[in-house]
Amino acid sequence: MPITDWPASERPREKLLEQGAQALSDAELLAIFLRTGVAGKTAVDLAQDLLVEFGSLRALLKADQEGFCQAKGLGLAKYAQLQAVLEMGRRHLEEGVRRGQLIQNPKDVEQYLALKMREYPFEIFGCVFLDNQHRVICFEEMFRGTINSANVHPREVLRKAMELNAAALILVHNHPSGCTEPSQADQMITQRLKQVLELIDVRILDHFIVGDRVVSMAERGMV
Repeated sequence: MPITDWPASERPREKLLEQGAQALSDAELLAIFLRTGVAGKTAVDLAQDLLVEFGSLRALLKADQEGFCQAKGLGLAKYAQLQAVLEMGRRHLEEGVRRGQLIQNPKDVEQYLALKMREYPFEIFGCVFLDNQHRVICFEEMFRGTINSANVHPREVLRKAMELNAAALILVHNHPSGCTEPSQADQMITQRLKQVLELIDVRILDHFIVGDRVVSMAERGMV
C-alpha cells in the first residue's frame, strides 16, 4: 500500500508536521529524506532495509560515497543531498560557539562539542574559552593523545586562558571507546585544572565527556 493511502497520522511527513521531528523513528526520518521508494517498496520500507544493511542511521550517514551509492535506492544525487544536509547541521551547531555568542548554560554548546569530538579515533582534550560575561572567545583543541589517553598539561591551559583573557572555561574530551563514565583520571585532571585556574580567577563551568552519549561532570557534582 502506498504511503499516500496510509492514515494521515501514520504518514512520516504529516506526523512530523503535527508532532515534531523527535516523534519519528529513524526509518520515518530517513523516508522523508528519501522521498520515494523503489518498485514494490514504500520509502519507509526502503528506509528500514537501508538501516538493516548499514547497521544504524549513524553508520549510513557516515558511509563513504562508494558504499552509499551502491545501496539500492540511493545514488550520487542522494549522496550530494545528504552531504549538504549534514553540513548545514554542522554549521547550525557551530553558530552556538561563534566568537561573542552568549553562553547562558554549558548545555548550550553540548551538541556542538559532541559533533566535534565524537568521530576522533584518539583522545582529544579541548576548551571553550569564555569572557567575564560568558560570551565565547574561542574553542581550542588543546591536547591529542592515543586511543587511551591524552596528556593534559595544566600550565598550557593556564597560559592559553591568560593569553585570551578568559574568565571561564568549559572543558571537553572524548572517549573513543564510547564509554562515557568519568574515570578517576578524568576527575583528577578536572580538579587539578580547577585548582590551577582558580589562581587567576578563572572558573570551570563544566567538563563534558563525549562517547556514545555526552556526560556532564558538573551534573555529577564532579566540577
